[in-house]
Amino acid sequence: MSKKEEVKDEIVEQPKVEISTNLNISEDVIGIIAGLAASEVEGIAGMTLGFVDGINQILGSNKKYSKGVKIELEGKKVTIDLYVNVTYGVKIPDVAWAAQNAVKNAVETMTGLEVAAVNINVQGISFEKKEEAAEVAEEE
Repeated sequence: MSKKEEVKDEIVEQPKVEISTNLNISEDVIGIIAGLAASEVEGIAGMTLGFVDGINQILGSNKKYSKGVKIELEGKKVTIDLYVNVTYGVKIPDVAWAAQNAVKNAVETMTGLEVAAVNINVQGISFEKKEEAAEVAEEE
């Protein structure tokens, strides 16, 4: 036998070692990942407070990065509700689809959990981009 075949046989003969781990990911972490992924989508003007987040803010809870995100975790499946404002003039279905894909990819890649659904709740429209563009045009 040649040296390469001996090494190959040694590798094949070694038993596989399985390491069992128990990994728990906080809903807040998932919310932060989802919120950051959604905020990077073009057309999302910002995240808004849902009803529960509004109450939490009144009571003093500060969740800056997961603002506008509601997480429901059942085993290894997660359902995400996003409460967003969109920029005036964008096609809402296109922005919602892009946000769903961005959030799903980010959460599944970073956590290994399966995303069952990403629900987009459009709470308002932001006119800030148009106003800023008009101010810049007036200054020139």
